[in-house]
Amino acid sequence: MKTLFDIKNEYLDIINQVEEMEGEITPELSEQLAINEEQLQTKSIGYVAVIRQREALNELVSNEIKRLQAIKKRNDTLIDNLENRLLDAVKTFGSFESGLTKFGTRKSESIEVEDVNLLPTEFKTIKVTETADKTALKKAIKEGQEIKGVVLVEHSNLKIN
Repeated sequence: MKTLFDIKNEYLDIINQVEEMEGEITPELSEQLAINEEQLQTKSIGYVAVIRQREALNELVSNEIKRLQAIKKRNDTLIDNLENRLLDAVKTFGSFESGLTKFGTRKSESIEVEDVNLLPTEFKTIKVTETADKTALKKAIKEGQEIKGVVLVEHSNLKIN
């Protein structure tokens, strides 16, 4: 079967022939135009069927993506809850081992900046929006410098070996 491209080119050839004959349409050209139009309609209906099928498939894919994202979100929530319960157990009972797995905590630190605008420029990294240079702030605070609106917070994170 011919493609829409082929049908279009045949149609343009027929139109060129009609123009060369100064608008006269012979019975043969008339028949070719009718066949061309019939093929165009058949092919167009086929294209519409494929388009509708692909649109339906895309809708199914979108729904499946949403379903999988919901599953992932539930799993992430479950993981967070389980890790928090394990961390609470380690904080309550101390480090322990179960089989080949060790449960304990490790310390980490992070900087919390209350207001970036109050920071001296040496502790800012300028991007499209202002953010605190937490590395420089952490270093300055560890060296004993006091910076208004900045607190060094110590965390206890779950460590599983």
